[in-house]
Amino acid sequence: MLLPKRVKHRKQQRGKMRGVARRGAQVSFGNYGLRAMEAHWVTNAQIEACRVAVNRHLKRGGKLWIRIFPDKPITKKPAETRMGKGKGAPEAWVAVVKPGRILFELDGVTEKIAREALQLAAHRLPLITKFVIRPEVGG
Repeated sequence: MLLPKRVKHRKQQRGKMRGVARRGAQVSFGNYGLRAMEAHWVTNAQIEACRVAVNRHLKRGGKLWIRIFPDKPITKKPAETRMGKGKGAPEAWVAVVKPGRILFELDGVTEKIAREALQLAAHRLPLITKFVIRPEVGG
């Protein structure tokens, strides 16, 4: 599972997810990518599930880049606990994804295989995504 080695603060506020992605919105490393079309939190377990699905489909062919990292701690209070008594303990780590952000990139495979692999990843994500091709390749 992905999570930071250390953080400055153990707990964070929830924040807002307004606007579109300014950074990480271009396919930079591979030829094919999976772009987020809406804002959402993506957990470390969801990222790992996508990674496993894509790598199983590629069968040791091609290269996968994960362009998001879960660096935001999400807290949760135990079940059947009364209100108050402070903020809950950190439960999971999430990556804040804004519209336009490239989530995964692939290279070293045909467009058909890349499309199938990234479709498998998209099914494991809680947001709407779109398959994109690097402009130099023909996207």
